[in-house]
Amino acid sequence: MIKGMWWKMLGLLLVLYSIIAGLLIDVPALPVIHQTIRNLFYHVSMWFAMFVMLGTSLVYSIRYLSGFKIKDDLIASGAVYTGIFFGTLGLLTGMVWAKFTWGDFWTNDPQLNGAAVSMMAYLAYAILRGSIDETAMRARISAVYNIFAFMLLVIFLGVLPRLADSSLHPGKGGNSSTMEGLDLTMRMVFYPAAIGWILIGFWLLQIHVRKRALIQGVNLKK
Repeated sequence: MIKGMWWKMLGLLLVLYSIIAGLLIDVPALPVIHQTIRNLFYHVSMWFAMFVMLGTSLVYSIRYLSGFKIKDDLIASGAVYTGIFFGTLGLLTGMVWAKFTWGDFWTNDPQLNGAAVSMMAYLAYAILRGSIDETAMRARISAVYNIFAFMLLVIFLGVLPRLADSSLHPGKGGNSSTMEGLDLTMRMVFYPAAIGWILIGFWLLQIHVRKRALIQGVNLKK
């Protein structure tokens, strides 16, 4: 886990900067999306944080299965819960973007449906953990399921939408990506936003792990 306070303050400053700058800077006049491209600073950066958190959970689930250290299980599960938090924010901001761009909060789009299925798979992870009382068994089953859930995430968000011809989502179904329209000014907001939310994600993860460690009496220094 990352130590110190500087990165937490940096994360807060970057997020605050991106929120304010994202509303004030000039953005390119792109067809269809128009001013809604500003949501790129919030929606996409939160998805970046989600992927980093769920990727972190995958790494620590594999580490747990290789060494059976309860600390690794705490970090893996905490990263999943943090990833679900950012995934939920990503879905909500994406629905707002869809409303103003496509005229509805939800459309029958492969990217949106894939996001929903992926989130349900991770919600099932949370339900699974809550249904098992024995610590070691819960950790082992959760780790195995988490690897499976991450594979689903890659398939439903990274593979299938790119193969679909009917997707309205930018960057999918042959559509140009909003990332391709980023000018220098937008990049100076988007990248700090992504980094800021990722740092906030690790901060939330650290808080969760410390809380669970205190409840379970786990020494995180071992």
